[in-house]
Amino acid sequence: MSLIVRDATLEDAADILAIYNFAAINTTAVWTDGPADLDSRREWIRTRQQAGYPVLVAMRGGDVVGFASFGDFRPFPGYRHTVENSVYVDERHHRAGIGRSLVAALIERATTLNKHAMIAGIEALNVGSLGLHASLGFVEVARMPEVGCKFGRWLDLVFMQKQLASDVRP
Repeated sequence: MSLIVRDATLEDAADILAIYNFAAINTTAVWTDGPADLDSRREWIRTRQQAGYPVLVAMRGGDVVGFASFGDFRPFPGYRHTVENSVYVDERHHRAGIGRSLVAALIERATTLNKHAMIAGIEALNVGSLGLHASLGFVEVARMPEVGCKFGRWLDLVFMQKQLASDVRP
């Protein structure tokens, strides 16, 4: 079955929520202590799209099997050419190229929007995400020990960066 990556709609919010909440409850990919609710996911989609940023879903057959987005890296004007991505794949579909397709689509969108750099903040033991981003040209630029905590342990944060459009002027 082929994979389709498309813009998300509010009708995708429940599927996005299910994938997000699995990660929030069971992994260190999301540094929260509990699940989100449907209204917050709908608002997240609306807010991203109103800001001109993509929210993408990966479809296999009629099922949403992953989602991705990017937004402002920091809320100050000096960072306006830099975005931070997030990508989540349904745990039943890991290692099937879905994350790669989603991040590649984000890179294309960011380049179209004349962004200069894309950042990924990844928990240091998430070898899947680290490898995925490295395979798409991201390089590690910072490692911050014990800046987060979850499941009763300290978490290290790795920042990876990919330079995008070379013709963007500051």
